[in-house]
Amino acid sequence: MLNLAVVLETAARQTPQRSALVAGDRRLSYREVDDAANRLASALAARGVGPGDRIALGCPNIPAFVVVYFGILKTGATVVPLNILLTAKEISHQLADSAAKVYFCFEGTAGLPAGEAGRAAFAAVPSCATFVLVTADPAGVSPWPDVPTLAEFTRDAPAEFDTVPTEPNDVAVVLYTSGTTGRPKGAQLSHSNLVQNALVCLQVFRTLEPDIHLVCLPLFHAFAQTIHLLAGCASGSTLVLLARFDPEDALAWLERADVTFFAGVPTMYWSLFTCSSVERFDLARIADNLRICVSGGSALPVGLLRDFEERFGVPIVEGYGLSETSPLATFNRLDRPRKPGSVGLPAWGVQVRIVGEDGRDVAAGEPGEVQVRGHNVMVGYLGQPAATAAAIDAHGWFRTGDIGRLDSDGFLYLIDRLKDMVIRGGYNVYPREVEEILLTHPDISLVAVVGIPDERHGQEVKAFVIAREGTAPTEEEIVAWCRENMAAYKYPRVVEFRASFPMTAAGKILKRELVRTSPDT
Repeated sequence: MLNLAVVLETAARQTPQRSALVAGDRRLSYREVDDAANRLASALAARGVGPGDRIALGCPNIPAFVVVYFGILKTGATVVPLNILLTAKEISHQLADSAAKVYFCFEGTAGLPAGEAGRAAFAAVPSCATFVLVTADPAGVSPWPDVPTLAEFTRDAPAEFDTVPTEPNDVAVVLYTSGTTGRPKGAQLSHSNLVQNALVCLQVFRTLEPDIHLVCLPLFHAFAQTIHLLAGCASGSTLVLLARFDPEDALAWLERADVTFFAGVPTMYWSLFTCSSVERFDLARIADNLRICVSGGSALPVGLLRDFEERFGVPIVEGYGLSETSPLATFNRLDRPRKPGSVGLPAWGVQVRIVGEDGRDVAAGEPGEVQVRGHNVMVGYLGQPAATAAAIDAHGWFRTGDIGRLDSDGFLYLIDRLKDMVIRGGYNVYPREVEEILLTHPDISLVAVVGIPDERHGQEVKAFVIAREGTAPTEEEIVAWCRENMAAYKYPRVVEFRASFPMTAAGKILKRELVRTSPDT
């Protein structure tokens, strides 16, 4: 028997008074969080929720996310985290697809009325029976008389609850993929997947005592859920929650809270590095406290890694994974020399191989599709056996859709997403490789490379560019520079300057949105 809620319950039993969550002026101990999760579980069980049920949770990084997440798990039900930036139509699809029985929805803000979108989506899905509003202020009031707040939902529930035993392979969490190749699919992660991945995190991060985590990544995403929430609770660490990433807020909390553990995606490191007020903060104090900086979500440009480390005096270690792999698959180990540009070695119990178009393993150094096998690979896609069979072969290998290569020491290097590869005149162009070179230009701060339709070559290479502050490069200058620094078939012939890039809640650049809003397409 194994229930993922054990990571919270163990910390609450062993260190009940230690701070588990910090959110602004609020500070909750492990005992307080566990008691609140028990009340939530009691309230759900009283309404008939139990094993086999799926419960949706759309909430930013506030204490309620953690309480509801573990409360659902305690009943033996499955958590379905939803991105708070989804539209009503997208929410209704995921509520219906998951057959969610209850939906806990954040009220939102004036600029992001998540509660209104959530309520509209709920109304369109008859199979979802209960809607609960999560207010930013625990004492907040629901604007709808028929909709209870989280506080009202749990008001009379007892703080004692016997966690329902679950089998290791029972589904604990359903994470919807980004849907870059169609409608999002629900990746089913088992209790075993997530417990083992959390424990592997403690091993690769060499966690010997509790850390202080700054949680800027959204907890509804796989990266933060395992790296921060589950591994953090498993080590009895303190989680400082930021509901929304802002570089100045992040720097202030890094300094104020004596943070020892930070994780982010490359655009977050770029935002911290380029923050105009960075010199106002005590970078020496931040560096003295920070034990480790982790990067994931997408490949970190080597130039940005070196710039950040030089300014902040803190090394960044990079890893790789996907929602379908719980997510950690590879990581640069702290007990070995790091290889900049690599996402490291396979984690304990995980295998990685590179496969060519013929389905055979390729030689060291050769590019191909990255495939992963191990205890971290999902159970399958919810309700989609054909998609599951296409993603996981008969021998348990998960096809990631990423292009990479393994060096002779077994370190993995990511080249690009298979779907992002540009084919120009029959030549394969990997956008990430072009981006790495462009980022060495002194006037370029951030770049995104895509393929656009071209009558002569099939596709043409285009670069979206954010210029460094105080510079004003022209398209002609950038193209001429690229011509001198790249092979003829791969350099961008088209450059478009932007003041900012559209990004996901997890900080990934939305290349599809860039292309959609470009006059060239």
